[in-house]
Amino acid sequence: MNKYVLSVLVENHSGVLSKISGLFSRRGYNIHSLTVGVTEDPEISRMTIVIIGDEYMVEQINKQLNKLVEVIKVVELDTNKSVYRELALVKVTVDMNTKSSITETVNIFRANIVDLNNKSMTIEITGDEGKVSAFINLMKPYGIKEIVRTGVTALERGCKSIDIEGIECKFA
Repeated sequence: MNKYVLSVLVENHSGVLSKISGLFSRRGYNIHSLTVGVTEDPEISRMTIVIIGDEYMVEQINKQLNKLVEVIKVVELDTNKSVYRELALVKVTVDMNTKSSITETVNIFRANIVDLNNKSMTIEITGDEGKVSAFINLMKPYGIKEIVRTGVTALERGCKSIDIEGIECKFA
């Protein structure tokens, strides 16, 4: 099984997310991660959908997504030609003995401490999925209280962009 990242432009109105997630569930496909946000055009949202499967499954999903009226464009992102990022907030247990070693690890990973008290520290980390997972694994011995991860969000590298007109490498 391989990991595939789809970048999907959709109309920005209620019910679109439900239709797309329903498409996956009706076919028994799992969404590994999903991020959605409005684009530079407030009438369009970009969904980054990560799925684990085979080429046939991705092809079927692509065909089904393109049948939905609200879907404007679907592009499978190439891992070598795209930038992937994820955000995680990790709340760990701290005490006087562990605070400095946790802070050192936070600095090495270029993460940020966003909340701190006598018993816990909340850390914000961004990076690719591997970096975030590695950081979380290093925090486990300290005692993780909570984790929230955004899932992958991605853009193609360079001047190529996914837009309605399909214009590549044209900037105003």
